[in-house]
Amino acid sequence: MPSLTDRVAFITGADSGMGAAMAEAFAEAGASVAITYHSDRAGAEASRQAAEAKGGRAFVKQLDVRDEGAVFTAFEEAEAALGQIDILVNNAGVGQGGTALADLEMEEFDRIVRTDLYGPFLCCREFIRRKRGRKGGKIVNITSVHEAIPSPGSAAYGAAKGGLLTLTRSLAMELAEQKINVNAIAPGLIRTPMTEARTEDPATRAEEMPHIPLHRPGEPWEVARLALYLASDEADYVTGQSFTIDGGLEMNWGQGA
Repeated sequence: MPSLTDRVAFITGADSGMGAAMAEAFAEAGASVAITYHSDRAGAEASRQAAEAKGGRAFVKQLDVRDEGAVFTAFEEAEAALGQIDILVNNAGVGQGGTALADLEMEEFDRIVRTDLYGPFLCCREFIRRKRGRKGGKIVNITSVHEAIPSPGSAAYGAAKGGLLTLTRSLAMELAEQKINVNAIAPGLIRTPMTEARTEDPATRAEEMPHIPLHRPGEPWEVARLALYLASDEADYVTGQSFTIDGGLEMNWGQGA
């Protein structure tokens, strides 16, 4: 297992799903973890307990990643509690409910883009500012297969995730001299609270699983293991890349055309 001994990781949206799995995996690898959440305090506390059970120190903070001042405060308090932050994982995000662009209200477009793109921008900027004068660090941005694959009714989500991919690559170039690695993980259908209606309903599973060559949703721990590698020294020569983890879904897109 890759080691994160003596590292401090700041993980957004770590109250459930992939974020919770990452907090636990990072703690098991030796890291202290700052667990942020938007509204699920109980979930965040469960993540804290799981991280501490693995031997890691943990800090919990409510955070709206769209709020510039709140991002500053969360980093400030996390560093006061755990020490200088070495790893940032931008995991917090929202999806889109299948609304066609012509019917999409400005408020909804704004909510999606501000959460899924502005949020990582604000967290990356704060992380980088705190790294001035110091070399080394890791940023992992959680995008989606929809960073590259268009999906009807998800234009706002696709725009945000596509933008996050390009932000990832731009930052990898900017930060190379500072030896800060910046990479992305692009999950497909992962079993999380956000996808529960698709992964747990038998009728929906029967409709969707044939599109995935491995015929199952991914598990949060599978994404967490990839994030752990990218956050560790073992990935020191990896930057500016996006790693798709989707059971083969992206390859299957357009088959039968």
